[in-house]
Order: sequence, then structure tokens, then C-alpha cells
Amino acid sequence: MTLPIPPHGLQLRSEVRASGELVLSLAEVPTPTPGPDEVLVRVEASPINPSDIGLLFGAADMGSAQLGGTAERPVLTARIPDKYMKAMAGRVGQSLPVGNEGAGTVVAAGSSPAAQALLGRTVAGLGGAMYAQYRCLPVAQCLVLPEGATAAEGASCFVNPLTALGMVETMRREGHTALVHTAAASNLGQMLNRICLKDGIALVNIVRKPEQAALLRGQGAQHVVDSSAPDFIEALTEAVAATGATIAFDAIGGGRLAGQILGAMEAAAVRKATEYSRYGSNTFKQVYIYGGLDTGPTEVVRNFGMTWGMGGWLLFPFLQRVGPAVAQALKDRVAAELKTTFASHYAGEISLAEALQPTHISRYGQRATGAKFLINPSRA
Repeated sequence: MTLPIPPHGLQLRSEVRASGELVLSLAEVPTPTPGPDEVLVRVEASPINPSDIGLLFGAADMGSAQLGGTAERPVLTARIPDKYMKAMAGRVGQSLPVGNEGAGTVVAAGSSPAAQALLGRTVAGLGGAMYAQYRCLPVAQCLVLPEGATAAEGASCFVNPLTALGMVETMRREGHTALVHTAAASNLGQMLNRICLKDGIALVNIVRKPEQAALLRGQGAQHVVDSSAPDFIEALTEAVAATGATIAFDAIGGGRLAGQILGAMEAAAVRKATEYSRYGSNTFKQVYIYGGLDTGPTEVVRNFGMTWGMGGWLLFPFLQRVGPAVAQALKDRVAAELKTTFASHYAGEISLAEALQPTHISRYGQRATGAKFLINPSRA
């Protein structure tokens, strides 16, 4: 039995006000009508990724959060410290929808054959504003899930899987043969480990706790180093030397880790040098920062010669650079290995209203290993 499509639905919004206040609310928005090459998805699962948390909370001090409104339509407010308001200037006064990706059932479709073919199917979608009960998406931004796969299983089809695959693709395109990854016990890090094991790629996994190291080793990871260990630099250098890794992807961002990785790469390269050079080795070393788990300054101690690079890496510019054919091939692999290589695990599922509850925010806002949550906008 097909459920009727309501004329309006709820959508989670984040607004920064000029008064220095963050306001999170559920807005009632008209249910969109799909165009010829679009489909209307009833969203049933959408992950809370670190990138979503960044847009959701901005620079607010969530310790100051206060809950108002009603149980069905809560409104959460929090103060933004004055020193961070300049960074928020570009979004002052804008009520922004949140949620990069998600999955659900196609309940209406446009007139094109491609759109009609998706009617009734469970699809994953990438297009923003996914913390909503209904989302209209172009067919090109949808991925049909394998038969029997649930929306929850497909909710994280895009950001983490394509990021992990994008790292490997970047490594290959730039002429490297092995890589280093930080925050390696995360959902994304575990996916990257499975990709590298499957594809025969040497990977150095950097974690922050002994239990995270044990988790990855239990999943077959061969090179795991703990940044909290007293011999971290020595262990990292040995792992880099053993793998030949000359490219790294850093989710931490702030602090000294990115520079320490470059230093370990240089130390490993110097071991192979046949003569001394005051400019360091001629082995090119690259660190890409793709996250900001540490929001402090990136500190670099120049102990890695002159042949190196450090820059930013983001999924969407990467997909634009490689073009639609390569991007589709990566998506096809995600669909084929959805329940194995690209399986995601969640600490729990919450509704849109629950996403604004301070008790739930204190859990998913940690961005800790094993604390990833799903929002189910269709849940009461």
C-alpha cells in the first residue's frame, strides 16, 4: 500500500544570527514536485558525519545550549563566542538545511524513463539538505541500492566510501604506492583499511588510543601506530620505511601530526640516501589535510627537507577533477561491495526532533570512534 505524500514536511535548519546565537530548528517546508529527471525520496536514514556537525553547530559553544519549543518542534539555541563570529559572517541570517547524504524510498518520479525506473526503489542520495522528511534529487545524484539492502545500510554510500576510494585514486594518480591515514579507527578509516587489504596497498594507520589499535589489528591491519604511545615517532618512521608511504591524508588538521608524518617520511627516505644533501632527500612527500578534528593551528617543524607539499583535500572537488566516468566507476564499486568493504556501523538511530536534544548531541557531537549516529527523518 502506497502512503499519501503530504503537502509539507519537516527539515532540520541551522541559523547563525547577528546577535551571536546559533538556532537549530525544524522548519515546515513544501514537499517538492520532481522535475522530468528528478525523483522524490522519502528519507529514512541519514548519517551524522563530521562535515555535517561542522555545518550544524558552526562555531557555537554547545555547552551553552538551551532547549525550547515543543517536543515535536524543538528549538535549540547556543552562544557563539565573539572571537568566532568573524568566521561565521558568511552565514549570518541564513537558515541552512543540513545533511550531506542519506537514503530512502523513491515515492514520486519525473517523466523521464530514468526517473520512472527508480519509482519504488530504495536509493542513496548525495545532494545536501538530507535531514528532511522528503528530498527531491536529480537521478544523477542517486545510487540504486542492491536488492534487499535497507536505507540504513545505504545511508553512508557516498561521503565515507567515496572519500576512502578518492584517497586511493589520488595516491595512484600522483605516483605514490602506499599511504598514511590518521583517525584510522573511524568508520572511514576502517573502510580504507578494507580497501587497501583487498587491493594489496600498503597502509599506515595512525590512531589515538591502544584500543583503537587493537580494533584495526583485529581487522587485519598490518601497520598501526598509536600517537599516544611514547615511541610514536619511532614506530611511525619504521612503518613508513616498511611501506614506502609518501602520501598521507590527515583528518586531525590542527597540532603537530601533519608535520610529524612528513618528518617520518623524510627520515625513512634519508635511510636510502647514498650521499648527504643539505636540502634533504629528493623523495617528494605529500600530506593532505581533509578534516579538522583538532581546530587549533597546524604546527609544522621543518625537519623534512625541501621536497614536500601540504594542502587541503575535499571529496567534491576531487570528483569534479576526475570526471563523471571515474566518479561513476567508484560509485558502482560502492554499490557492489555495500555490505562488505563499505559497511558502516552506527551507535544508534534518532529522529529529527531527537537530533536537537542536548542528551543526544552530547553523544553524537563527540565525533568519537563507535559514536556515529543515523537520523531517520521518517521516524516519529
